[in-house]
Amino acid sequence: MTFPPGPAAPDGDGPEAVAARFTGRTVAGVRPLSGSLAEVTLDDGRVVVVKRTEGVEAARAEAAGLRWLAAAGTVRVPAVHGHDARRLVVDRVAQGPPGRDAAVRFGRDLAALHAAGAPAFGAPPPGGPVEAYIGLAPMRNVTGDDWPGWYAEHRVLPYLRRAVDDGTVRAGEAGVVERVCERLPELAGPAEPPARLHGDLWNGNVLWGADGHVRLIDPAAHGGHRETDLAMLALFGCPHPDAVLDGYRQVAPLADGWQERVGVHQLFPLLVHAVLFGRGYAEQALAVARSAAAG
Repeated sequence: MTFPPGPAAPDGDGPEAVAARFTGRTVAGVRPLSGSLAEVTLDDGRVVVVKRTEGVEAARAEAAGLRWLAAAGTVRVPAVHGHDARRLVVDRVAQGPPGRDAAVRFGRDLAALHAAGAPAFGAPPPGGPVEAYIGLAPMRNVTGDDWPGWYAEHRVLPYLRRAVDDGTVRAGEAGVVERVCERLPELAGPAEPPARLHGDLWNGNVLWGADGHVRLIDPAAHGGHRETDLAMLALFGCPHPDAVLDGYRQVAPLADGWQERVGVHQLFPLLVHAVLFGRGYAEQALAVARSAAAG
């Protein structure tokens, strides 16, 4: 099923006009949060967030991703009110402190989300573009049936090449990542079906709701390997990580050796960060690749 973007909003419209257009409500107040985000209070007391995205397809990709995750009926996400080429309007999440019970529940819900599946590795959400984004970096949702080959070709190597072209990874250093890609069939572990991934599951995109339920925001949703979401969650830290894993494994045990594969799955987000943020992340990616290649 596809979702139409709704009426176009002129680029000059402010967040209050965009929120009114997509919710059909009168605006009672606006509070800027950053250069790209604003909270808008509606006349019925609800609060929505208006987000300006960078790429022309980024809002469509994010809206489609949120709806695809919501359709699984597992992890909660903010409701999408509408989007145009560059703006997205979603419900605000009232946040609270992270707790262990919420972390266990989140782990169970994340396992159920992954089990909802995808048509293929790299499959975009229904209505989502092939030319999508992960954060501010372009990400192509090209499909494949074989995870090791698909992951190398469409998730690791494009960002490695960009990092080399930019000088963030030196040409002589790229070989260690390429060797890991060549060895992926033996490093990947048991074959698994495509999972429905959030795709950019770092802690900043995990909101701990005041009602005790986690909400996920800013997805780069696609069909992938479930261990990639878990590896990204571990990469930048998450409250109560053991509780999240406990909840996850109550629903879907992980394949033997998953701990040794974490670095392989972290190559993708680390190289994305190297492209966006520079040499420090490139060094982390190279260290992970050396460890994987030596294993």
